[in-house]
Amino acid sequence: MKPPETKRPALRSLSSWLEELGITAVTGWRWRQRGWIKTICIAGRQYISEEAIAEFVQRAEAGEFAILPKAPLH
Repeated sequence: MKPPETKRPALRSLSSWLEELGITAVTGWRWRQRGWIKTICIAGRQYISEEAIAEFVQRAEAGEFAILPKAPLH
């Protein structure tokens, strides 16, 4: 008999996802403001869906968020 499969929750808290990535809450806030990640507000807390995470990863891997480095002015 197989053990029951554990399904990941469809939503997870934004703070736990950012912590897992090693990203600060401030950076997460910036990502939300720029429209890079789509979150859902439930009772004042921000959550992110597995679909939104997958979309973010796909866009990041495609280089959509890449910014060219700026040379220092002399």
